Amino acid sequence: MKNAALPLILWLMFEVIAVLLWLTLDQVFYLYNFSYIGTCLATGMALYRKRAKPARAVVQFAVGLYMLVYLGLLSHENMQIEGFWYYLFSGVFEAAVIHYAVAKLAGPLVFGRGWCGYACWTAMVLERLPYKTPEQPRRKISFIRYIVFSGSLLFVGALFVLHVPGVKEIMFWSFIAGNVLYYAVGIALALALKDNHAFCKYVCPVTVFLKPASYYAWLRVKNDTGKCVGCGKCKKVCPMEVDMRDNSRRRLNGTECILCLRCVEACPVKSLHL
Repeated sequence: MKNAALPLILWLMFEVIAVLLWLTLDQVFYLYNFSYIGTCLATGMALYRKRAKPARAVVQFAVGLYMLVYLGLLSHENMQIEGFWYYLFSGVFEAAVIHYAVAKLAGPLVFGRGWCGYACWTAMVLERLPYKTPEQPRRKISFIRYIVFSGSLLFVGALFVLHVPGVKEIMFWSFIAGNVLYYAVGIALALALKDNHAFCKYVCPVTVFLKPASYYAWLRVKNDTGKCVGCGKCKKVCPMEVDMRDNSRRRLNGTECILCLRCVEACPVKSLHL
C-alpha cells in the first residue's frame, strides 16, 4: 500500500456521506451508521499497513455482524437485494436504498468490490471454509446470478402488484430465509467446487450491481511492471482468479477483485500495491 493517506481518505469519504445524510434527512442514525462503517474500514486498512494479518477478518466481522444482526435481525431491516427493491418500489429513500446507493452503486467507482472483501456478511462466513484458493477451473455458470437477481425483483414486484398485505413483515422473514438459503448454497458450492468464493462468482445477485462500476474503480491493485518477474504467484493465491500481472482494466476477471490483498502479500518482489 504505497499511499499512506488511504485510510484517512476512505474515512473522510464515509464521514462526508454520514454528515450529508444526517443533515439532509434529519436522521442522526445515518451519522452513526456510516461513521461506524467508515471507521471500521479505515482502521482495517491502517492495521493492514502495520502488517496485522487478521485486520480484514476483524473488519468483516465488525461490519458484517452489524449489518446482519443489528440492522437485520434486531432492527428488522432487510439489507439484502429484496430490501432494496422493497424501499425502491415504496418510493422511500432510506435504509436499503441508501445502503445500495453508497456501497453497491456509487461505491464501486471508488473501491471496486471492496464491499465483498471487507463487509459482506455472507462472505464473512464462507471465507472461513477450507478452500481459500480455488482448486478447480472456473465454471461457466455465472449466468445464475442474473436468474437470482431477476427472481428477487419479480418476488418483490409481485408483492406490490398483488397488493399482498403485511409486506414489511414479509420482507423481514425473507431476510432471514434468504440468508439461511445463501449460507446453505454458499457452503454447499464451496465444498462441491472446492472454492470458498463459488457463491460470489456464480450466484450472488448483488454482483450485477457491483461489476459494471468496478471496472472504473479508483482503488485497485496495480503492478509495477519494472519490478514484476512474471512468476504468476499473485494469480495462484487470488481467490477470485484475477490476473494482477496485467494493469489493464480489461485484465482477466478484473471486475472480480475484492481487495483481499493476498496477491500483494504473495508477490516475492513487492511489485503489487494499491
